[in-house]
Amino acid sequence: MALQPLPKAERQDSTELSVQQRVFNIANELLHTEKAYVSRLHLLDQVFCAQLMEEARARSSFPCEMVMGIFSNICSIYCFHQQFLLPALEKRMEEWDLNPRIGDILQKLAPFLKMYGEYVKNFDRAMELVNTWMQRSSQFKAIIHNIQKEEMCGNLTLQHHMLEPVQRIPRYELLLKDYLHRLPEDADDFKDAQKSLELIATAAEHSNAAIRKMERMRKLLKVYELLGGEEDIVNPTNELIKEGHILKLSAKNGTSQDRYLILFNDRLLYCVPKLRLIGQKFGVRARIDVDGMEVQHVFIFMNVPRTFLVSGKQRSLELQARTEEEKRDWIQLGKRAPTPIREKEVTLCMKCQEPFNSITKRRHHCKACGHVVCGKCSEFRARLLYDNNRANRVCIDCYTMLVGVPPSPASLSNSTQRRRSILEKQASVAAENSVLCSFLHHVEKGSGRGWQKAWFVIPDSEPLVLYIYGAPQDVKAQRSIPLIGFEVSLPESSDRLERRNAFKMSQSHLTVYFSADCEELQRRWMEVLSRAAVSMLKRLILPNLEVLWFLD
Repeated sequence: MALQPLPKAERQDSTELSVQQRVFNIANELLHTEKAYVSRLHLLDQVFCAQLMEEARARSSFPCEMVMGIFSNICSIYCFHQQFLLPALEKRMEEWDLNPRIGDILQKLAPFLKMYGEYVKNFDRAMELVNTWMQRSSQFKAIIHNIQKEEMCGNLTLQHHMLEPVQRIPRYELLLKDYLHRLPEDADDFKDAQKSLELIATAAEHSNAAIRKMERMRKLLKVYELLGGEEDIVNPTNELIKEGHILKLSAKNGTSQDRYLILFNDRLLYCVPKLRLIGQKFGVRARIDVDGMEVQHVFIFMNVPRTFLVSGKQRSLELQARTEEEKRDWIQLGKRAPTPIREKEVTLCMKCQEPFNSITKRRHHCKACGHVVCGKCSEFRARLLYDNNRANRVCIDCYTMLVGVPPSPASLSNSTQRRRSILEKQASVAAENSVLCSFLHHVEKGSGRGWQKAWFVIPDSEPLVLYIYGAPQDVKAQRSIPLIGFEVSLPESSDRLERRNAFKMSQSHLTVYFSADCEELQRRWMEVLSRAAVSMLKRLILPNLEVLWFLD
């Protein structure tokens, strides 16, 4: 028996029912995502922040101000959602049959979402603080890692959870747009929902610009976890450009091995697979600076297709792509705008190593590599592919690489031709392979100068020398101190120091005072400096004692 079409009135009721059901589903999704979001806010405020503040107040392992700097106004955000928005949504969904609307709630509470502006603006600084203190304080690191092991963290890092508030308002905007799209224009809730969308869209403007940065950060975090947290890459100045499997060709017989390349704006990581089911997937075998790196289309072995050569200051790699398209992608490396190094991280020109000043030695960015250089070291111009082949200011190294020939000797200033100094050990490279590095405040006894903040490094290659830099990205140290003959100790009352976490290095005619940001950092520096001094002493004295014993 054939089915008869529904009468017009029944068809209309069915359509209205489906519209009401879709509107209900969106409102219900808003409620469920809000519950999940409030639980994440609870994790950030009542677990991560609370435990770190408890440690800071009880044992002063690190400053309370630092913890507050990381979490910004997360407490206010958590209170708003947990005490106001979530209860209002829960109550409304319970009485949905009598009052099927959410626009009025969101219109009333949307203006409070402007508080997210403070959190979003602080996010870059918060990420920097997390990264810095994970390296600087073992207690800070232990607390974070212990919480991240808990089931409530869902195998995600603190940085992942801190992204949630940045992304939440744009998600409200998307849900409300969908809600309005399903809602008939003559519905009682339409005008309230429309007004709510306008308010939320205004609040979302604070987040949308930051989200683009956050997507870059999310990619960095993914790579950070692939490398088992062993590589310091989670930094707002870093940009992940490309990653993927590649074949490494043996220079001896042409056999291939599976490898993994990860390209950032400042370095290329050459990685090998780790045979583990969970956790770290790759280990870093080599790091190649993008500055000075070349990628060439060459035939490395006869009858071996899709080969190319990556050559840099640290190493050259003979590689084979799996497809021609993949090869073309890798050969295009570097043909895009660089992520510039922050000016505040550099006190010396990254080419001639002369100090900057506001009058005669101002800062400029090389538009090819992003380095901070002076006017004389960036007086060259070259056409850049990412800028439609327009001529841009570039440094001397990038000019040589892009044009193919170095500038004429007549065009070079004295600063670009001088001999390299023994202090020209780049801070970022030295720190990457260091016994210990961090910011410290320091002052030399009797110098007449006040306390100054600097970046201190003891390189792995020179564990008996302390290098002092103006900033972490400087290419030349301001000073180096051989650690021979120094005694490391806590200051005495006669030293009259009014700084916390202070210690000193003393020699016959030289005493240098230091102040660390926390007690743990103070302990680590005293331990490393003492060990270096003792090691130097053994090298110098023990051989002489053996000679004296033999002569006796």
